[in-house]
Amino acid sequence: MYVRHLQVSDFRSWEHADLELTPGATVLIGQNGQGKTNLVEAIGYVATLSSHRVATDAPLVRIGAERAIVRTAVVHEGRELTVELEITPGKANRARVNRGAVARPRDVLGILRTVLFAPEDLALVRGDPGERRRFLDDLLVLRAPRFAGVRSDYERVLRQRNALLKTAGAARRAGSKGDIGTLEVWNGHLAKHGAQLLAARLDLVTALAPLVRAAYAGVAPESRPVDIAYRSSVDGLPADRPSDVDSVEAALLASLTEVRDAELERGVSLVGPHRDELELTLGESPAKGYASHGECWSFALSLRLGSYELLRADGGEPVLVLDDVFAELDRRRRSRLAEVAAAAEQVLVTAAVAEDVPEELTATRYTVSDGEVSRAE
Repeated sequence: MYVRHLQVSDFRSWEHADLELTPGATVLIGQNGQGKTNLVEAIGYVATLSSHRVATDAPLVRIGAERAIVRTAVVHEGRELTVELEITPGKANRARVNRGAVARPRDVLGILRTVLFAPEDLALVRGDPGERRRFLDDLLVLRAPRFAGVRSDYERVLRQRNALLKTAGAARRAGSKGDIGTLEVWNGHLAKHGAQLLAARLDLVTALAPLVRAAYAGVAPESRPVDIAYRSSVDGLPADRPSDVDSVEAALLASLTEVRDAELERGVSLVGPHRDELELTLGESPAKGYASHGECWSFALSLRLGSYELLRADGGEPVLVLDDVFAELDRRRRSRLAEVAAAAEQVLVTAAVAEDVPEELTATRYTVSDGEVSRAE
């Protein structure tokens, strides 16, 4: 799988950019603020419908413009598909495949798969649990795009159930019984969608863990071994079949019953996938708070390399995107990452200066400066 062509209009700092790409390695070199990261961000957006840098779409549209357009031509197993996304803050985004409109933007998910490693990935180790839940869910969607719908449905039900709990809880504190007649209905909806998401996460972590351990041993062989494990807020998950959806749904429903009074008191849902954690351990200690700066970088890199190997094993090698990370790594980590990159069908690299990119990574190089992208001689 590779991106043959990228075109953006009014995306971030770019009024217009047009870039032909080839399999193998491509390096975009430019000082900070020149827009090189914006270009790989656009590619990542096509793959995930989200940015690795911001939580909303508004910053993706160039100041003064109404909308941004991203077009990519993606080649997979000899077949080329053109994906066009129209990003309009405050309105529904629109998508086209081969110039034909699709019903929902998320229908383009799966056409392009990327694994992106960026400085922001330190938050996977040092940040709050939401960063790690997002990492898992983004990877789920890359593996099976239908989980975009499961994730969306769960978040919608969670918002509505929280609103009911908040209203009913306030009424109780005011001396009224509160309207909780529909709470059991929302419990059922939350358990149904939550069980699908939770079971899939459990399967994912089981598959990902050995790949992360192996990747870390490769980039930091002198360090203590690492591991990842899923810790759920749901009690009673069956030990012999923790990813069986029906069993997980039953356990989630039982947990909701147990915490009902506490939820009404606090006005928020206390159990479910939104309260779970991906635990990262370094030796016998949690990585967060105990890992050194270099160990945090190694762990974050290992999570991405493990994801890359998992997607490769699924079939359809993803595009590897390395956004301004070589400068942050020591020689050993650079070499290990360059080794993986050199074997990828397509890798896109950004760097502030050419010297940041390891010499062993043979690549087509472009200079990004003053609103233009030009091939380096």
